[in-house]
Amino acid sequence: MSFFTDLAHQYIDGEWKAGSGSWDIIDFNPYDGEKLASITVATADEVDQAYRAAQRAQESWGATNPYKRREVFERALRIIEDREAEITEAIVAELGGTLVKAAFELHLTKEFLREAVHLALAPQGHLIPSPDDTKENRLYRVPVGVVGVISPFNFPFLLSVKSVAPAIALGNAVVLKPHQNAPVLGGSLVAKIFEDAGLPPGVLNVVITDIAEIGDALLEHPVPGVISFTGSDAVGRHVATVCAQHFKRCVLELGGNSALIVLDDADVDYAVDAAVFSRFVHQGQVCMAANRILVDRAVEAEFTEKFVAKAKTLKVGDPASPETHIGPLINSSQADGVTSLVTQTVQAGAKALLHGRTEGNLVFPSVLTDLPDDAPVLRQEIFGPVALILPFDGEEEAVRLANDTPYGLSGAVHTADTERGVRLARRIRTGMIHINDGTVHDEPIVPFGGEKHSGVGRLNGDSTVDAFTTPKWISVQHGRSRFPF
Repeated sequence: MSFFTDLAHQYIDGEWKAGSGSWDIIDFNPYDGEKLASITVATADEVDQAYRAAQRAQESWGATNPYKRREVFERALRIIEDREAEITEAIVAELGGTLVKAAFELHLTKEFLREAVHLALAPQGHLIPSPDDTKENRLYRVPVGVVGVISPFNFPFLLSVKSVAPAIALGNAVVLKPHQNAPVLGGSLVAKIFEDAGLPPGVLNVVITDIAEIGDALLEHPVPGVISFTGSDAVGRHVATVCAQHFKRCVLELGGNSALIVLDDADVDYAVDAAVFSRFVHQGQVCMAANRILVDRAVEAEFTEKFVAKAKTLKVGDPASPETHIGPLINSSQADGVTSLVTQTVQAGAKALLHGRTEGNLVFPSVLTDLPDDAPVLRQEIFGPVALILPFDGEEEAVRLANDTPYGLSGAVHTADTERGVRLARRIRTGMIHINDGTVHDEPIVPFGGEKHSGVGRLNGDSTVDAFTTPKWISVQHGRSRFPF
């Protein structure tokens, strides 16, 4: 597809160029194996070039009138709207995303761009009282300077824009490294849109590469003040360690093992619909997905029967078909890993109410129950279409099970009594939880992030301002201070 080959380049200091590494990243369609593009990797030297270009460009960009900065995002939004059909096809081809997933990702991307328009005009500071009558304290919010962004493969267009757009809107420059399985949607497409929107050269740079080539150059480089990383907790731990060693701030949006809790007074049919979507959307490759579905024994039989029946109706296949609910996992390694996980869990004693087969990168839904208490799958993130149903007796056990995980990203509680749901939700140690809804939600002005191994820091709205700016205290003495010597 010319869409991919046209964008198969590095973007550094406003120039499209080939990387100078000794090997290529091959961008494949995960459904049919078609080669979409070949991209020669960037080296550590090119990472340095990107950061230096960002550093040079940031000074004038940070001083640009915010009303002028805002115009870039308004134009970028119009470009996405004009190219929506083309971007939808790209999401299907590069990610194996269904049309429903593509629409969801595009909708949220546009919402975050609209918020970036407002962030460009966000308040830049305020006055703080002083105990000295003649002194004035001014607290400014200033850009951190340069932000390094590392985005994942599951929602790469959205999750790149979600960090890139606000960071730039607030006066920073950015170096973006997309995941090697989504180099175009997560990287070069974002650069092309902002280039066409009139963003000055150097303000956004994209390096398509891999740790095998550059090591920790992206993290250790002296220029960036903040690293925004979205991905697994294992890699996130490494990012945090390196950042700490180099006195950098980091924002980590990591994995999840979310619980969707169905209480005894829940609307079972509605809870089934919410749980099926929360578990199987984008083949389960969603950090907020409902890994564990906890069901009160009073409604367990009814819920389980209806959940399994609905899971059986999900169509697995070509993501370009409007009828498809579940497309391919991103690569064969992911597909093999999920398949092995199901097999091992069943061999360890779990009962498979539905045991899906695997065809290439297509993994059909599995539903497991009667899991041993020590089953590893209960405490890990499953990035695939596998649902775990766990019965419980009463709210105390529901809370215990929900919290029995090293993660704490999202969750949901279903009940006829809203306040009962809120009371229970407040006891779950998670960054986000939703009453009578699914677990997969993101909104531009609501703080997004997790507890425990699910991340550090928050994004969206005011949290994004905190992440990508730094406070600066300037005091003005209108009188005269008295010094002791």
